[in-house]
Amino acid sequence: MTINNRFTEPAQTVCASVRVVKEDRTQDVGACALIREHFMEIAINEKPAFRVMCTPNSLAELVLGRLVTKGLIRERGDVESVYICETGAVAKVYLRKDLELLQGDGGLFTEPTCCTQNQDLGSFRAAKTPIVLPRAAYLEEHIFTLAEKFHENASLHRQTGGTHGCYLSYRGTYQGVFEDIGRHNALDKAVGYALLNGFSFQDCILFTTGRVPVDMVEKAVMAGIPVLASKSVPTADAVELAKRCNLTLICRAWRDSYEAYWEAK
Repeated sequence: MTINNRFTEPAQTVCASVRVVKEDRTQDVGACALIREHFMEIAINEKPAFRVMCTPNSLAELVLGRLVTKGLIRERGDVESVYICETGAVAKVYLRKDLELLQGDGGLFTEPTCCTQNQDLGSFRAAKTPIVLPRAAYLEEHIFTLAEKFHENASLHRQTGGTHGCYLSYRGTYQGVFEDIGRHNALDKAVGYALLNGFSFQDCILFTTGRVPVDMVEKAVMAGIPVLASKSVPTADAVELAKRCNLTLICRAWRDSYEAYWEAK
């Protein structure tokens, strides 16, 4: 797999002036850092695939992670090349095997996929249904380490308060945090990083800062990652899906405690 990333990441934040109004009606002028939004369209073998609104960093990881969590690729060898243009507005992925695109009566359709205005431009026949995962091999200390990292890292969130983060652990070793305005994108970036570095997904743990509905569980399952943790809460449907797919789902994970909603057997 070759990566031709011609995009130079810009400053991730801009400074804005704000008028601060207090309860006692006194006012002051201050400044704050705001996160940038970035638009990118992704094509697979020259076929429009996704539109994403994201934070302008780790774009190659985001592209590859999105293909993994959609069930379109499983390993590095599935990808021939990735090209990202100078502006970062266009990404082209070339797979070694072509994917047949399902088209509706009106051609390509759009489908909102999360709160950041991401869209699917079509469905591919190669997309897989969620699998049943093997038993997860992890230690309690791995979860507490990731929860601790939540308090130490995520520089963009410290500056702006406007990003989600997804923390990645591989075989018990912390690998880093991936930030984005959307929790789905942040998870995809972590998955894409694991793919680029040749990590076995079965040996990975993901820790997300966002809530865990069904679509977040689906992403972890489609990637084949057996442990998903969060500082937030799951939905009832997410827990049911985790049970069906044998995903270890851990939520309300903090430095001193966590809640296991389902543990793979």
